[in-house]
Amino acid sequence: MEEPSVAVDSAPKTREYQQEMLDASIKENIIIAQDTGSGKTLIAILRMRYEIERNSQKVSWFLAPTVALCEQQHGVIKGSMQVPVGLIHGALEPKQWTDSSLWKRVLENNRVIVSTPQVLLDALSHGYVHMGQDIGLLVFDEAHHADRNHPMSCIMRDFYFSLPPRTPATSGYGAPTRKERPMILGLTASPMFGGNATVAFRTLEANLDCVIRSPRANRDELIAHVHRPVFRYVRYDTPQYLDRNYTSKNLSAVEAVITTMKIEEDPYVIALRASLAKTSQGPERARLDQKLSKTIQGKKTYSHTGMKDLANAAKAICYDLGPWAADWYVDSVVSLALGKQNPYDDFTGSLQPKEKTYLIKYLSQIKLTPVSFDLVDIEAGITDKVRVLLDTLEYEKEWSESSDEPYSGLIFVKRRDEVLALAEILNRHPCSSPHFRLGCLLGSSHSSYRNTFLDITRRLMKDQPQPETLDEFRSGDKNLIVATAVAEEGLDIQACGNVIRWDIPDNMASWAQSRGRARRKRSSFVLMFESAGVDDARVSEFERLERQMTALYQADRTKQQAPSEEEAFDEDELVFKVESTGAMLTPIQAVTHLNHFCAVLPNAGHTSHLPIYDIDPPDMPEGCHSLDHQQRLNLLPYPGPFGCTVTLPRLLPSELRVFTVDRKYPTKRSAYRHAAFKAYLTLYHAHLLNDNLLPLTSVVEPDLEEEVKNLLKDVEKRSGMASVTSQMNPWQSEETDMTWRATRIVIQGFAPVRMLTRVDLPSFSAGEAPVLYHPHKGRINVELQAQGMVNLTSSDLQVVRESTRRLFWCLYGVRMDWDRLDFAYLFEPAEKDHERSVWDARRRWLRDSQGEREDLLANAADFAEAFSYPGDISWVRDGYPYGKVYRFLGWKYPSEEELEDFLTRYSRVPETTKFLHVEELPRRANFLKPLASTSESSPRTRCLPPESSRVVLLSRVQCDHAILMPSIIRHISVAATVVSLRETLFTGTPLYNIPFSLLITAVTAPVAQDHVNYQRLETLGDAVLKFVVSLYLLSTYPLWHEGYLTRRKDHAVSNSRLAKEAIRLCLYKWIVRDRFTPRKFVPQYLTQGDVDSDFAEDEFADDLDETREVDEDLSTKMLADVVEALIGAAYLHGGFNLGIECVRLFGLGIESSGWQTLEVYVDKALSRVETPDTPLRTTDVESMLGYTFSHKLLLVEAVTHASYQFELQTVSYERMEFLGDSVLDMIITHHLYHYPGKDFTPGQMHIRKSAVVNTHFLAFICFQCSLEKDASLPRPSHGHIVMDEETQRISLYQCLLHSSPVVFDQQRATLTRYRKVKDEIEEALHHGTTFPWAALTRLQAPKFFSDMIESLLGAVYLDSHGDLDAVRQVLRNLGIMQQLERILKDEVDVLHPITRLHIWAARAQKKVESKFEEEKAHVTCTITVEGREPVQATAEKRSRASREEARFAAAEKAIKLWDVKTTDGSS
Repeated sequence: MEEPSVAVDSAPKTREYQQEMLDASIKENIIIAQDTGSGKTLIAILRMRYEIERNSQKVSWFLAPTVALCEQQHGVIKGSMQVPVGLIHGALEPKQWTDSSLWKRVLENNRVIVSTPQVLLDALSHGYVHMGQDIGLLVFDEAHHADRNHPMSCIMRDFYFSLPPRTPATSGYGAPTRKERPMILGLTASPMFGGNATVAFRTLEANLDCVIRSPRANRDELIAHVHRPVFRYVRYDTPQYLDRNYTSKNLSAVEAVITTMKIEEDPYVIALRASLAKTSQGPERARLDQKLSKTIQGKKTYSHTGMKDLANAAKAICYDLGPWAADWYVDSVVSLALGKQNPYDDFTGSLQPKEKTYLIKYLSQIKLTPVSFDLVDIEAGITDKVRVLLDTLEYEKEWSESSDEPYSGLIFVKRRDEVLALAEILNRHPCSSPHFRLGCLLGSSHSSYRNTFLDITRRLMKDQPQPETLDEFRSGDKNLIVATAVAEEGLDIQACGNVIRWDIPDNMASWAQSRGRARRKRSSFVLMFESAGVDDARVSEFERLERQMTALYQADRTKQQAPSEEEAFDEDELVFKVESTGAMLTPIQAVTHLNHFCAVLPNAGHTSHLPIYDIDPPDMPEGCHSLDHQQRLNLLPYPGPFGCTVTLPRLLPSELRVFTVDRKYPTKRSAYRHAAFKAYLTLYHAHLLNDNLLPLTSVVEPDLEEEVKNLLKDVEKRSGMASVTSQMNPWQSEETDMTWRATRIVIQGFAPVRMLTRVDLPSFSAGEAPVLYHPHKGRINVELQAQGMVNLTSSDLQVVRESTRRLFWCLYGVRMDWDRLDFAYLFEPAEKDHERSVWDARRRWLRDSQGEREDLLANAADFAEAFSYPGDISWVRDGYPYGKVYRFLGWKYPSEEELEDFLTRYSRVPETTKFLHVEELPRRANFLKPLASTSESSPRTRCLPPESSRVVLLSRVQCDHAILMPSIIRHISVAATVVSLRETLFTGTPLYNIPFSLLITAVTAPVAQDHVNYQRLETLGDAVLKFVVSLYLLSTYPLWHEGYLTRRKDHAVSNSRLAKEAIRLCLYKWIVRDRFTPRKFVPQYLTQGDVDSDFAEDEFADDLDETREVDEDLSTKMLADVVEALIGAAYLHGGFNLGIECVRLFGLGIESSGWQTLEVYVDKALSRVETPDTPLRTTDVESMLGYTFSHKLLLVEAVTHASYQFELQTVSYERMEFLGDSVLDMIITHHLYHYPGKDFTPGQMHIRKSAVVNTHFLAFICFQCSLEKDASLPRPSHGHIVMDEETQRISLYQCLLHSSPVVFDQQRATLTRYRKVKDEIEEALHHGTTFPWAALTRLQAPKFFSDMIESLLGAVYLDSHGDLDAVRQVLRNLGIMQQLERILKDEVDVLHPITRLHIWAARAQKKVESKFEEEKAHVTCTITVEGREPVQATAEKRSRASREEARFAAAEKAIKLWDVKTTDGSS
């Protein structure tokens, strides 16, 4: 049955020929061959809409060969689709998209994807996209590119033809997804570049598995809509090509200077010879020898090449445009270069200063003739070709305007330099400048790989942004564009009515593309021919090919057979495929993959890593650079076969650095492709690549990667809730045992008490029992003696429960229910209470005489009358039922003063004359908290009227127990929790012996408001954890650079990771987080009950919420903090190795066997440190540090910048800096934690640590650390030679090994700033009361200064076999420890000025705002706070650090003007 025609609602109306092609594309794979402007893109859009509407689960993928064309087509397609359309190209760095879930989301979220072919090829090669199951339709725009090894051709050859053919069954609506070939649709204006049309058609059809189609039934309609331009040609004379002396003055001047240049004097050649002379035999020397020979043979230095390029460009301009244009071009380029004589200016790229000076020297010798802009001189200095162009433009403009259409034209020029020169002529010449509004379009030349002298011509285009030029052309603001081939292919320039080819097109595709830019209905296409007729034959060939193509379109065409496997690959082509992902590697892909692998290796920003290829045999014989010119000319090139050796950067071990293939490949390209293939495959088998054949960009362990990513949105965020069950209740057991266990509690200085519980309490060893602190009796030791199970009758149990109720009710009854007796713990005197019978009788009196159900509180007046004012009362309540409790002192007749005080509180004096004389109970309710150094004030006494007071009917012993028991219960509860933790997690490990007090501190959360909490231990444990993890990673992964190490460390120590491990071990059960507020104490019951509703509106209702036991949410931070606090506790008890045992318990996603002692890690790291081949000069740095290295290469590594170019046996300092950062943090944190007399809070430790580890301060130390060197020189004096005694000061920063002019510049600039602020900083550091944050910030020191200090500390730690004392001594020698000690001793205010302002504003409930304004060479920061005058400060604009300088200065100014007084709370 025939497929119906497709009409898509809401899509643009199709023409008949477009519908014809759409219908054909649904039936089979076709390449639509139609002229530019005929609507091929619309057909593709309709075809993609059809694919979507047939409910295909696969995407349609649209490929365009350039980024500009991708962006243009994406805009068109997106505007015509009602589904998401994605855009991916190289500028979006898809090579960094190494997350398979990211590609999965891209495929799920977009129904159409537009990209360059290379993007899809990479995605297919790495197994992120699977052609057979993910792509239903593949559209190739500009399909004629699908030839040879173009990415379009590789996509088809490597991934399409291996799939099973598409079956008709999948064409139906809602068909199941099958793994099969997608449909193919190609778009082109010319299916060939040149040659034989029949062969070209067959090749393209075979490569894309398509048939080339052009409308046949509706061809007349196509011709009617295409608007083929009128073809014209003009001829010009070229006599200058026959005249060897045809030149310009400035061109001659350039050539004259070039003749004086000698390649042997070029600094680059001199440097190569010097390097060769001091390089020993080996691969590096062979490369240098080859490089030197090739440089001399081809005179290919930056300076010589640059001068020759300038002359060649000027010569081409002179021949094509005339001497005036050549003079203008040379003058413009040379003037621009000499106007930028800073030897570090960007136009000379990464040249060494000597090379820049050398080039500028010869540029300065060019004797420029000023360019005349007089019309006569311009006219005399242009070629006949330019005059013909001017005549042509005038004619075309008149022709266009004769039909009332404004002129718009494109001139295509091959050379970018000629575009600039031609545009200058047209802008200057009176025949063109008044009539044409000119713009230029050039090909993109901003690749980081292109670096030639003539890149300076980019500056000539600085006022003409290319997107704006196109927009202005479309809008008519510009009517003439001079362009390179960038505008030939695909760019939509609908407004163009005239195309002029300054040069004859190179091929058939260029002919068709440039002609197709003339898009108006009435347009013209003009070719410029040489009068000698040499161009006629080429144009005739283009026209013949076009006729031949038209005939082929009209003929019946059948699909060409797909290339066989033998045809698709070379006979020695290799393919490797990872079955699990479908990722594929071929020699062609291996080269770019290997480049990418090297590019992501450690890089400090001033250098790059690339693989080095050595062809076998070398291109030049060894020592060829020493031959004379004639001898070099006589050398014959080697015809093959070839081998190759590829060498990878030094960051890899020797066994993974060098790979060789034998001499068996016909071309050099084939040899180095196969060498790259061998290297990349070996890297994969060495586990340095993942199964997508990409570098390990994520260093999360593979089995947890997705899970951790879901949990860890940002390793720095300390938020998020992990829902877990409530903490353990040591008073309740899941067992239904109804027996009671007794524990005798012996309280020093008080009567003992017996506690009964339903659970077995743990045995508390010495130091684990409670210690109480009484305001009058001082330290009170408590002993807990287990007495085993007891048998109680029901009446005995009732008596004990009532006794317990009375014990708690007297102080805490407001939060209790009198009828509830199911207490979790019961209390009774352990020894006979001689007063008990007396108080039992008094309570019976209360029940009998007063009828009180609650037999605890008696009216004092009635009590006094009944018992004759007894003096053995313990407590009295002022009021009933919830009045304040006082200690009874006696019965008393009040004095006059006491009566006056009484009347201030009561309306009348009672009739009785005896009052209750009482004093306040001690304010202390939490007896677990140690006594403060200052004694509590004496309790106040007063007199209470008996009529309104109540006597507490408890003996003295019972009252003593009532006030102390909540603290004892709290300790037993916490201690039992900690014992459970220890018995569950620590049994059988060295952690079992961590002191009880440390464990209690480690598991007590601040929210509990206990006398201890984990915060200080967490700060210490955080430093310990980061330190041991850093050392573990450094020693375990010698191939990982600092970026990988940091990322893996951040994952390992992140709150999310720690919380995950805490949940795994159920640590949340043992975190003490229930609040202990003794004054709001409520006893625990065996069963949950409702609180009396009578208290719902009571003032104590809020307290009830606090004591109600419910499941609660634990924050991720709390879980992580307890893990770190336990690590800190382990470290305090047993040092780093016990801390590591604690880390081993939690794992952090690392195998238990991976956790070893620090000594093992240090030895493992040191075992990889090589012995230097030659003695190293390191004494200066060692003298500054006051430390002598045993492993000299560690010191060399610590002072080596990534830009250093010379031969080394080590890597740059980043790995040592990674270690040194954690070493410094550990030492400073340890010092602050143990500082005598100060229990700094975490916040106080942080700001003090920040003062001595921040990059500004460490950079200052890098300048301060120096030594005097003898710089004496001999000089003649009165016929004798004497020594001029002189010394020179060398600073530590000057010992950095680097080869970067940028680093050199930054060192000099920072030195200048250092000299300006040095005295101010020194004065503040040595004598000031405030830390000089703002002054240090004004250094604006790049990070490598502080990195150097940290890397040296890391090197010292390793070299000393992990001796932190050795590092501490180095810190003392550097002056860092002394500065920390002065901050602590003199209580220097180290609060950051920005932080100070924010704290101050927050307390006033106001907001601080900072705004920046940049103008010319300055940055101004304005700080505003509501109700205050704004404050401004200005800094010189140099880098982003300038903003911080201005902000610091403004903050300090605001602090003074607004009289801001804020501290960190430490004093």
